[in-house]
Amino acid sequence: MTAVPARATAQHRQEYRRFFDMETRWNDMDCYGHMNNVVYMEYFDSALNRVLIEGGALDLHGEGPIGVVAQSYTNYFSEVTYPDRVTVGVRVDRIGNTSLSWGFALFRENEDHAAAQGSYVHVYVDRTTRRPVALGPQHRALAERLLFSKN
Repeated sequence: MTAVPARATAQHRQEYRRFFDMETRWNDMDCYGHMNNVVYMEYFDSALNRVLIEGGALDLHGEGPIGVVAQSYTNYFSEVTYPDRVTVGVRVDRIGNTSLSWGFALFRENEDHAAAQGSYVHVYVDRTTRRPVALGPQHRALAERLLFSKN
């Protein structure tokens, strides 16, 4: 039987390395009057792809390796509604040989504690064979700039 993980706590803005401002949309809401759980991952994914494109680590039409999501999760701490201004924080939690662990947090405007936090593990694979490949220098350099150290 799998042990129940310890309850997550909301992290602070200063624990993230790159930030993107966004605004919630009417269609992000669900029938309970708050942002639907699946939308958080869309916001995280949009922020991550901006990081990768700006860092020269994602070529949508090229031939280099691609990152596929091998694991993802989100923890929720407080409601986000419409209209809300939010900021998505991005960082790297771990650099592996063929993978990167990305950390995300969604902050409501002017709030220091995350309303939600999430993570992706990207495994980098060859576009054709879909087999894991070593991180290239562009990915590694970007990851090192965004690496969060708890020390």
